[in-house]
Amino acid sequence: MNDPRHVVRQMLEGQVDLHPAQALLEDEDVVLQAGLPPEAARPVAVISGGGSGHEPAHAGYVGAGMLTAAVAGDVFTSPSVDAVLAAIRAAAGPRGALLVVKNYTGDRLNFGLAAELATAEGIPTRVVVVADDVALRDTVEPARRRGIAGTVLVHKVAGAAAAAGLALDDVVAEAEATSAALGSMGVALGSCTVPAAGKPGFTLGEGEIELGLGIHGEQGVRRVPAQPADALVDELLGTILADAGLGEGERVALLVNGLGGTPPMELAIVARRALEALRAEGLVVERAWSGNFMTALEMPGCSLTVLRVDDARLARLDAACAAPAWPGDGRVGPRQMISAAQQPALQREDIPPGLLAPALKAAALAVADAFVAQEAALTALDSRAGDGDLGISMVRGAEAIRALPDTAWATPATTLTAMGDAMRRAIGGSSGPFYATALLRAARHLPGNTPDAAQWSEAFSQAVSAISELGGARAGDRTMVDALAPAATAFAQAVEARQPPADAWRAALQAATDGTEATASMRPRLGRAAYLGERALGAPDAGASAVLVWMQAVAGRLGR
Repeated sequence: MNDPRHVVRQMLEGQVDLHPAQALLEDEDVVLQAGLPPEAARPVAVISGGGSGHEPAHAGYVGAGMLTAAVAGDVFTSPSVDAVLAAIRAAAGPRGALLVVKNYTGDRLNFGLAAELATAEGIPTRVVVVADDVALRDTVEPARRRGIAGTVLVHKVAGAAAAAGLALDDVVAEAEATSAALGSMGVALGSCTVPAAGKPGFTLGEGEIELGLGIHGEQGVRRVPAQPADALVDELLGTILADAGLGEGERVALLVNGLGGTPPMELAIVARRALEALRAEGLVVERAWSGNFMTALEMPGCSLTVLRVDDARLARLDAACAAPAWPGDGRVGPRQMISAAQQPALQREDIPPGLLAPALKAAALAVADAFVAQEAALTALDSRAGDGDLGISMVRGAEAIRALPDTAWATPATTLTAMGDAMRRAIGGSSGPFYATALLRAARHLPGNTPDAAQWSEAFSQAVSAISELGGARAGDRTMVDALAPAATAFAQAVEARQPPADAWRAALQAATDGTEATASMRPRLGRAAYLGERALGAPDAGASAVLVWMQAVAGRLGR
């Protein structure tokens, strides 16, 4: 921001700059439709507003088929009576205006008084108050509940009714009926910071969340331990459905609303569970939307709104709308699942387990256990110069290894082939292809049931070459190759010197350790780390560190 004192006006200027169908009053923080017809020909004006900080509400809903005007107050502060009155005068004609107001004292007072003044001037003006927050069902009577995200659906229905040419009384009736058919409830994973205050409105302890909150950065009805997304959705929907008395066979619309700091990924997870849960209750979900509709600055969290619908209300929700923040068609259907075309699996002849089968299985499981144990450390290292997914990627690989059947351990070649296939399927990003390629290449160089040390050495060198060929990395580029290449060389030299396998592997491990430590002072030349330049210095490469994890696990088995 430039200055907290000017944040609202500058925001609105940016809003109308981006949307040519909107205009801004010169002397008030009011956004209205540009190019309105002459006063005598105007339909009922639908006007809303309130404190700023809820973007895209309310200016984002100004457009043909929704709001005629929106009035913006300071952050989380009701606009003045004069600002609301200016909006009515600018937007309404003889057919009057409807003010859609969320149930907060400041909004009710300022919009209510403006309605009285406008009516006295000859502009018939009515007020509909939205009080959809069911979190307060055990605290206050229904008429005293807060208005939250469900207000957006009232905007849409009322705007469509007005655009259809209905009289003021009829627009009011549809808005009131929609408000009465709403239920909403929210949850926050943290607070938000009001620009003028400069600090969060409240502080949560580790593993705590606020359940049942409004849209002004306030605390919820109760503070509870953090829960998975599905459990939170069930809690919110259970309260909403119990309050509304919705039963099997009834038709509803769903609004999944982000509070400003929740990414679309998480909102989609919430939407998925909400749709599943509503359908499990026998409800027919006719429309559903997910996104940021009414936020609380940058608060992490979401709210759910359920609206009872019929054909007439669906027609209003589906009616054409030019408001920039309205998401459009919310039609939903059953989840469509399409089976991917599968390449026929190679038919492999069952191979009886060889002498090494128990040792191969034990070593592979030791590697899996090591990856799980080192998940946090690998994640921390990868977060310094990458995208932080290496730890979970290697855990997925570990889980895939643990799930391999006993037939996978028959010979060294079958073991490495099965592990390569498992890693390829389980791990996305770069680690999966690298490890899969290396394991499959190595498997081709391990004949029979008991390869000798020279054959193991050749397989190791071939695996490292496969990684270099696939990714283009060489020693000194600050990648996993800086651990693997010296390890393969040291192993080959020790084998050629006829050292015992365990001693040869320890020499390889020491070379890999030295190579990994050296990456801390290398400028990265490949991968995401290359974009950081010298900022990546000071910590070893995460991929090279992952090599040490599995090499150490193998060393532990060879020492037995």
